[in-house]
Amino acid sequence: MLQPKKTRYRKCQKGRNRGIAQRGYSLTFGEYGLKSLEHGVITARQIEAIRVCMNRIIGKDGKLCIRIFPDKPITRKPAGVRMGSGKGNVEFYGAVIKPGTILVELGQISEDIAKLAIERASDKLPIKVKMMTHKDYVNLR
Repeated sequence: MLQPKKTRYRKCQKGRNRGIAQRGYSLTFGEYGLKSLEHGVITARQIEAIRVCMNRIIGKDGKLCIRIFPDKPITRKPAGVRMGSGKGNVEFYGAVIKPGTILVELGQISEDIAKLAIERASDKLPIKVKMMTHKDYVNLR
């Protein structure tokens, strides 16, 4: 699974996830993309699940590019532990997603295969997403 090799700090603050994507909102590497429509955190396990799912559908001739990386440590305290006594241990890493972010790009495949792959991958994600093509980027963001 994806996680950073080295971080400056083991744990980080929660922060706020507001606004729309200021970068990573346009297709760069492929003809089709999976675009987020809402805020959320996607875990490394979910990214791996969509990677495996899409690779099964597109096969060897298709090209898959994952545009997000889980670099935020998410901490949890064990069940049955009382309040206080510090922050919990790092359980997993997640990628913070804003609306408009391109999560995955697909290339060198037909549109119906891309549509099927994106449809299957969207079932594995906790946020609403939609399929984007190069035709959608006339004057839109």
